[in-house]
Amino acid sequence: QVQLVESGGSRVQVGGSLRLSCASSGGTFDDRVMAWFRQTPGKAREFVAAITRREYSVTGSEASKGRFSISRDNAKNMVWLQMTSLEPDDSGVYYCAGGGSGESIDTRSRAYDLWGQGTQVTVSS
Repeated sequence: QVQLVESGGSRVQVGGSLRLSCASSGGTFDDRVMAWFRQTPGKAREFVAAITRREYSVTGSEASKGRFSISRDNAKNMVWLQMTSLEPDDSGVYYCAGGGSGESIDTRSRAYDLWGQGTQVTVSS
């Protein structure tokens, strides 16, 4: 059974950078669309970015564009989220998620059926 394992979350100061990693355990990503979501207490999971097997990618909010980038290595079954110029609002638990196959990206969390346990990112001023 495929499991996703995130790593790289940490406490960082405003303006800092982090690179989150997502690895598969027990299987491969295959041709799944892979995504990152963020969740803060009391709120639903928010789409951050996603990437298809052919590396077509979408970044979520306007605030993230230009600061966040997603990448993947299909041979290594790894997905990364590079985050720069971090702001306090970027804090939260970041989840790696695997969705369906194909080259279209769905930003809704219900489109993804494979989830990691999350990694905490805290941006402090």
